[in-house]
Amino acid sequence: MAKITVRVPASTANLGPGFDSFGCALKLYNELTFEEREEGLTFSGCDPQYANERNLAYVAYKAAMAELEKPVGGLHIHIDAKVPVSRGLGSSAALLAGGAMAASALNGGRLDKETLLRITTGIEGHPDNLAPAIFGGLTASLMEDGLPLSMPFPLNPDWQFIALIPDFELSTKMARAALPKSVPHRDAVYNVSHAALVLKALELGDEGLLRKALGDRLHQPYRKDLIAGYDELRAIAMDCGAAGFCISGAGPTLLCLSMEPSMADKIRRALGDLACHWQVLPLRVDTQGTRVVHP
Repeated sequence: MAKITVRVPASTANLGPGFDSFGCALKLYNELTFEEREEGLTFSGCDPQYANERNLAYVAYKAAMAELEKPVGGLHIHIDAKVPVSRGLGSSAALLAGGAMAASALNGGRLDKETLLRITTGIEGHPDNLAPAIFGGLTASLMEDGLPLSMPFPLNPDWQFIALIPDFELSTKMARAALPKSVPHRDAVYNVSHAALVLKALELGDEGLLRKALGDRLHQPYRKDLIAGYDELRAIAMDCGAAGFCISGAGPTLLCLSMEPSMADKIRRALGDLACHWQVLPLRVDTQGTRVVHP
């Protein structure tokens, strides 16, 4: 029976004004091993509550097998997850991308990454985390006629993404519920203009431009109150000289951007009493996306 291991990067979405559009893959990984069996479905390496047919890796595997017009037989899935769950770092996207890629790899790699994005977006409902997880790098995505379209954007390799990961979760459903049904026209214009300049700042490695462009009026003002310590952490990051500060995805992880290699250490030293509740994790950008690592 065939066996395959795939590696999927974490991802951060939104990047301030790029709400539901921008995403970036980060060097923090889930590895998933799929081993075909005669019958049955078994799991290892994951919490028992996720060891069933509703596991997103298995859901995506089945969807990709349907695309290939292949029957789904017995399977053992081992999950070695470094991407934390419900923290705004693309844990759901990592499972979906891994499951779809594994099905393709076990069948000769017949599905290209564009097809994997389409399949997994059909499950997730939006491509902002899935696109960077699958393709790697910095992406902007949209939905048109029910189908995802994603494009890569250049990114200065010296950017460091510093994830501030708390010891509490925040469900995407709760974060979505905090958003208003509509926003003023001026706020929509504000985000369009700022989002365009964020992409340029990330390309150029321009910290000054990023500080001006990373503003947002569509989601962060409504979600920040769900994240205990947000205001204190933002003040610490900016006092340390971070070029930018934003919520990663729907939160509660917060993200600092800097070109300075020592920025993570500066923030770690400045945390004080908050240090026991927040992990400071400096991350570089993953440029490969989802890939087979064994065999």
